[in-house]
Amino acid sequence: NSGVGEPSVYHALVVIFLEFFAWGLLTMPIISTLNETFPDHTFLMNGLIMGIKVRLKLYTAPLIGALSDVWGRKFFLLITVFFTCAPIPLMTINTWWFFAMISISGVFAVTFSVVFAYVADVTEEHERSLAYGLVSATFAASMVISPALGAYIMDVYSESVVVALATAIALLDVFFILVAVPESLPEKVRPSSWGAPISWEQADPFAALRKVGKDRTVLMLCVTVFLSYLPEAGQYSCIFVYLKLVMGFSVIMVAVFIATVGILSVGAQLVLGFLMRSLGSKHTIMLGLFFEMLQLMWYGFGSQTWMMWAAGTLASISSITYPAISAFVSMHSDADKQGLVQGMVTGMRGLCNGLGPAMFGIIFYLFHVDLNYDPARFDNNTAGQHIDITPQLVPGPPFVFGAFLVICALLVAAFIPEGNNQGITLRPTTRRQSGLSMEVHYEMERCKKHDGVSPLSPLVDTFSSALL
Repeated sequence: NSGVGEPSVYHALVVIFLEFFAWGLLTMPIISTLNETFPDHTFLMNGLIMGIKVRLKLYTAPLIGALSDVWGRKFFLLITVFFTCAPIPLMTINTWWFFAMISISGVFAVTFSVVFAYVADVTEEHERSLAYGLVSATFAASMVISPALGAYIMDVYSESVVVALATAIALLDVFFILVAVPESLPEKVRPSSWGAPISWEQADPFAALRKVGKDRTVLMLCVTVFLSYLPEAGQYSCIFVYLKLVMGFSVIMVAVFIATVGILSVGAQLVLGFLMRSLGSKHTIMLGLFFEMLQLMWYGFGSQTWMMWAAGTLASISSITYPAISAFVSMHSDADKQGLVQGMVTGMRGLCNGLGPAMFGIIFYLFHVDLNYDPARFDNNTAGQHIDITPQLVPGPPFVFGAFLVICALLVAAFIPEGNNQGITLRPTTRRQSGLSMEVHYEMERCKKHDGVSPLSPLVDTFSSALL
């Protein structure tokens, strides 16, 4: 019951921005620290560390999502942000413990699933696509200046100053959740309020994952997420070093590249609501997948600097895919199952975050592409110069393979049912009726409480007016 004001999208946006801004500051320091700690097997260890983290995330994401449906969102926002950011101060204390804690932190690294469930609690169905777009736009905005700022501070001062600043921002995020974030899920709409006890089956993450195959729509969504996010995760793990090695980008050029793509991604998220209304959720997902396929092709076959910038532009447009999927889930699942289904989708992303870097690393190895980071090779004298280390025909083989996977995702997405009568059904009909009545009662009470004013006002209403 604590917090400042009524629960709204404002609170979710601040939580997401602070968490990813803190980690964004460490983008460049982590690359150098990883290489210094594991100089001979940089990308192998990167894949191993991320693999352990996301395997844990895969198993716990549905569990935390389901438990947030029972115990509320605020508590799980607090623990997910705290444990996700817990490794940050260890970076300057002990790098081995730092990377070990990154792996272990995967147990609670599911902030996005809880945030999306929080947003679903405080928005009407027709507002959610735009609200999810704002969440993703905030994530992109947090990455616009943080990598460049972190690289600048590390160059002017030291790595320790960057870590201290990131730690302070993470603590500020935890403090904000404790003091300012109100609970978005009243007890009267939680399953426990209907007399449903918390059983071991509900707390079993494997039981939640097995439900992926019990609903055709959820299954197809998860397959689409897996096929599309697998290459995206691999791309994120190596794109900075890839731009330096293959295209001769300097550190400043990479930072500007990240900022530009982030700004364009914000713009793409702001038109998500318009696209959802005009094309529908299914076709918006397919549009995002189409642009993702194009940008992977550009990265794979591109051999000029301008081609990388073109690929980055396409990547910013393709960023609409995941919020569109989350909006689709919110529109087709019951109020008390938002966290469970969002957790399933986030769990699939977690699996991709572990497999993607390993997949890209193996393909680079098979094609004899060395992507070990060596700071001595990236001074200002090499900026803009191509380093001949890859076949000229296909400079980026993993990106081309990733484009093929996205084509497969497009084919799967084409068969996703979009009609309102094709809802996500993960529970018996009797419970569905009870849940629906509770949701209607809650919406009536909330409308009275807000006197007809949407909890998204004036933020989303302003953007909605602009888009209309």
